[in-house]
Amino acid sequence: MSIPVADMNTPSRNLWRSTGAVLAGVLAVIALSLVTDEVFHVLHVYPPWDQAMHEPGLNLLALSYRCVYNVIGACITARIAPRNPARHLWVFALIGFALGTAGAIATIPMNIGPAWYPVLLAISAFPCTWLGWVLYGAWRAAR
Repeated sequence: MSIPVADMNTPSRNLWRSTGAVLAGVLAVIALSLVTDEVFHVLHVYPPWDQAMHEPGLNLLALSYRCVYNVIGACITARIAPRNPARHLWVFALIGFALGTAGAIATIPMNIGPAWYPVLLAISAFPCTWLGWVLYGAWRAAR
């Protein structure tokens, strides 16, 4: 019977850096989304903040750039993860899914837009994170 011994050459887990990596990705997605929303409101592409937005084209526009920002957030998370970026991306995707689900539960009864939009936003967390992982892998391979 053998007793496992910690390898002194492997980097220790750093909870703060891991948390920071996931938080950086999540905050990047939120910040980029809100800034883009504000730009579209100022340019009168979107209706004022206090009005509902039921136009499918405008909701598809919002969904499309949020998906792009989710991919960027996943790349940021994987890039800064101290080790095991895949594990960090699972946490990132689960947080995105949880936030999207909470948003859908909160906004669908309010009738501020089509119900499919927040549902697709929540579901897109996983494929967008996967695409971020693929792009991160391609970036690592190119280095």
